[in-house]
Amino acid sequence: MAAAARFTVVGGGLAGLMTTIKLAEAGHQVDVLSVVPVKRSHSVCAQGGINGAVNTKGEGDHPDIHVMDTLRGGDFLAEQVSVKGMCYAAPGVIYMLDRMGVTFNRTSEGLLDFRRFGGTLHHRTAFAGATTGQQLLYALDEQVRRYEAEGKVTKYEFWEWLGTVKDESGRCIGSVALDLRTMEIRTFPAEAVCLATGGPGIVFGRSTNSIINTGTAAGRAYLEGAIYANGEFIQVHPTSIPGEDKLRLMSESVRGEGGRVWVPRKKADPRSPKDIPESERWYFLEEKYPKYKNLVPRDVATREIFTVCRDLGLGIGGRDGVYLDVTHIPAKTLDAKIKGVMEIYEKFVGDDPRNTPMVIFPGMHYSMGGLYVSFEADPRTLTPAEGSPKNQATNIPGLYAAGEADYAFHGANRLGANSLLSCIYSGMIGGPAMAAYAKNNAQSAAAKSDKYFNDAKKYWDERFADLKKMSGPENPYQIAKELGDVMTENCTVVRYNDRLKKTIEKVRELKDRWKNVNVLDTGNVANRSLSYTNQVWNMLELGEVIATSALLRDESRGAHYKPDFSLPEPKTKDPREDAGWMELWKKRHEKWAKTTMAKHAPEGPQISYEDVPTPVLAPEPRWYA
Repeated sequence: MAAAARFTVVGGGLAGLMTTIKLAEAGHQVDVLSVVPVKRSHSVCAQGGINGAVNTKGEGDHPDIHVMDTLRGGDFLAEQVSVKGMCYAAPGVIYMLDRMGVTFNRTSEGLLDFRRFGGTLHHRTAFAGATTGQQLLYALDEQVRRYEAEGKVTKYEFWEWLGTVKDESGRCIGSVALDLRTMEIRTFPAEAVCLATGGPGIVFGRSTNSIINTGTAAGRAYLEGAIYANGEFIQVHPTSIPGEDKLRLMSESVRGEGGRVWVPRKKADPRSPKDIPESERWYFLEEKYPKYKNLVPRDVATREIFTVCRDLGLGIGGRDGVYLDVTHIPAKTLDAKIKGVMEIYEKFVGDDPRNTPMVIFPGMHYSMGGLYVSFEADPRTLTPAEGSPKNQATNIPGLYAAGEADYAFHGANRLGANSLLSCIYSGMIGGPAMAAYAKNNAQSAAAKSDKYFNDAKKYWDERFADLKKMSGPENPYQIAKELGDVMTENCTVVRYNDRLKKTIEKVRELKDRWKNVNVLDTGNVANRSLSYTNQVWNMLELGEVIATSALLRDESRGAHYKPDFSLPEPKTKDPREDAGWMELWKKRHEKWAKTTMAKHAPEGPQISYEDVPTPVLAPEPRWYA
């Protein structure tokens, strides 16, 4: 095989762009497929910041503490080797981004400024106001454009990835994709393919995700044999605002800069929040968690807000909603630190949060689960071995995954501001892994018979021709809405087995109804409903994986909360001082400290469990009092 090989990266967000950069800087050709212009990838929506234990504030922070916070926050289900590699790389990643021109906030001394985020006691989150994702995405895109100018990178914007091309051994040797404007279907030969396609937020209907985040690529990879891991772990962000089309995120940076969560102590208090005196406000997170206060991990904050509104009936006006209050912070400070969030709230709600407390409620936000990927540990450092072809590799040879599309970095619950870091880090190690994989292959994908590509294209040509003929009574958008409603109701904050069983039954009913959909549009140009009808099937498959995985995991861990299988309250403030409680925790942990592995089968997901290696940190119970 020649020194320069051709690769495909699917997704133009932070994970996809960093993977592309690493491949291009090694001299390879890269095709980047994206359903939207690269600069509109969902990474652009990230607000709060990116984590790294740089310790400019002299708090004694260190990458080892970052590792511990991440593993504890994820309730010890994260892949420890990858987490350690990520946390140790983090300071260098932040300084690299600074050199690329990211407009990070700085202190009066000119140092990078850092804010606190949930699940840590240190100022560890570098930020560019409240538009950090946009600034990072634009900086990486500038670097990719250098390689575009050199002819090493070709962007295919408004192209949707449909599936893999495999040879006789099952090796991925390319992709099939759809031009969303002309509806042309074509193949893209590649030595390796990386899916960096984000999360499955639209499986839940309305979420804080962009409406492009249907999870269709991961769903199709699962259908083609890729393992989908830890699908049950879905993060619900504690602070979002509802909208008719989607939820809008109110970043954790608001609480990181001093925002306070409260409700009136009087049920259904009709007064304006400005008229409620301090003594009649219940700052419930600060009262219950005096150490972390408003910056407990997201799963903890979400459940507390949910309990206050649904169980205690203390939501604002007796409805779902609590106050997120920054009115005590000077407007000048808010505009310097989180102006982007202030503007989003003011635009979509109509109130100025500088003067009136925001009303928020939890909303589906992130998937800790995703495509299963492997790593090769360096025995000396217990971090991913540099350049190993095993890093970020799925169980399909030649198919890789990075960013939110993979499962590895967050376990049962993601800590805020670790997502941007994991996207960039997974691309940093995934690109070299793909290059090493290609170098080790005896025969290049380019030398493979045209038959494999022709057969793959024929399959998709025929599938879309059949979709065009679908003229039944069902509407694909209605099916997707019903899927989102049942997933949000039963697979988010609180889960019960009887409801999960009904959810699985509902998903299977929707799958049967999908077979009788009306495609709505048979045109040959920009046919969105045709593309979406295909996507809905992949969404239904992922919905079934998520609900089935949640049903089978009979414990409460991180974002997966089952009251029927929760541990009792410990007798002491710190449960580590309660021997009986610790014994219960150890038994539960030993049984369930496992990765959920889902494989596709016609009769439904086949679930198995794999022990989680713990070479870096021994498990202990999370406790945030």
